Amino acid sequence: MPRAPLTASADPRREMPEGVAGRRDRIDAALTSLAGEALRLERLGLTEPLERCREQLRFWSFLRSLFSLSDAALARRPLRGVLSWPSARIR
Repeated sequence: MPRAPLTASADPRREMPEGVAGRRDRIDAALTSLAGEALRLERLGLTEPLERCREQLRFWSFLRSLFSLSDAALARRPLRGVLSWPSARIR
């Protein structure tokens, strides 16, 4: 049985936005909420929930890295049929 997310913004069942900025915001919100939750759990001395929180932090950190690579590759790919400066020549 899958575990419930520790914070609402870190729920992996929620849809990931298609746009780069939306994805970054979604992932940053999840990481920020989980970091706050980790501090709270550590102060309370709750070791098992803290370990779950750290697992979710690793998952969202992995997603951030994965999407960063994907977004960087998309940014480097030239648009088909479009010349960009300085390679564009005016005739």
